[in-house]
Amino acid sequence: MDQTSSKSAIQQRPTFTDQLRRTFKGVLDPVGAALNRLGLMPNTMTLLGLAGNTVGAILIALGYVQIGGLVVLLMGPIDALDGTMARLRGMAGKFGAFVDSVTDRYSELVIFMGLLYYFTQQNNRIAILLVYVSAAGSILVSYIRARGQSLGWDTKVGILTRVERYLVLAPALILNYPVVGLWIIAIFSNLTAIQRIIDVRRQAYQDLSKE
Repeated sequence: MDQTSSKSAIQQRPTFTDQLRRTFKGVLDPVGAALNRLGLMPNTMTLLGLAGNTVGAILIALGYVQIGGLVVLLMGPIDALDGTMARLRGMAGKFGAFVDSVTDRYSELVIFMGLLYYFTQQNNRIAILLVYVSAAGSILVSYIRARGQSLGWDTKVGILTRVERYLVLAPALILNYPVVGLWIIAIFSNLTAIQRIIDVRRQAYQDLSKE
């Protein structure tokens, strides 16, 4: 297999997020179609998800960690529905994807802010540091992909992308083990960032070898 074919195969390899979309397509499509018939717009669902995560973050900040975790968990399906609704409406476009991506970052950061306030009240310095490292890693994972795309190198690799982070954090909050969830995210989100840097470097060297 030549370099071009190898690169194409890597880029087309389905991610965990892609696999989830395919698995739950039979559920998301009917629900998305029903919401479209009600007149709701995809961006409305996007903003509803952000509002819900903000409520969850406030609850966490006030010490209601498990209830806040339940709210965050409930926002996951809503976050998945906006893209489904846009696709069914034939409105899936670059601006909608842009709004969805930006809102996802705000949703993550507002939850981290709630955790930061909660641990500040407890004077838990290790947890405060973990919140910072987790937030930094989470944003870097998205930034590296966005920056790579702007230069012509798309990278979706990594062991802890947004969906995986959600699947770690929400249960950790519900079970009232937020520090455990933060340890996992702090370590593996930054490892994911490194994986993406290496993947972009590989693609860059492949492009150089063809010149």
